[in-house]
Amino acid sequence: MSDMTDSAAVLRGVLDRWKAAVDQHEPQRVAAQFTEDAIFQGLRPHSVGRPGVAAYYASQPPGLTAEYRILETRRPAGDLVLGYLSVDFSFTDRPTLTVNLGVLVRHTEEGWQISYYQVSQPS
Repeated sequence: MSDMTDSAAVLRGVLDRWKAAVDQHEPQRVAAQFTEDAIFQGLRPHSVGRPGVAAYYASQPPGLTAEYRILETRRPAGDLVLGYLSVDFSFTDRPTLTVNLGVLVRHTEEGWQISYYQVSQPS
């Protein structure tokens, strides 16, 4: 398997679990996809660690779903994968929000987890 294919497979593994938890509105399960010391930047001030991730997703409305597309991957080290994605967050009561998402996933004792997550709105 090529490095790019392998990197995309790693991202899909982590992000599929993240997406499933987001879609089912399970904030603690979303947070479990992140490292204990993850830097998290949604569309509000950043947080560090799983409690901030859980609080962010707990504040999201029920019915929120996420669809992602991997646009680029890089492998800066064997235990790290960098990803750049486009994500559509859909709501039951307002238009879909499309954002750019940068993630760094790291292989830990718990498996692959998100160590850095930053959302930005396309201009």
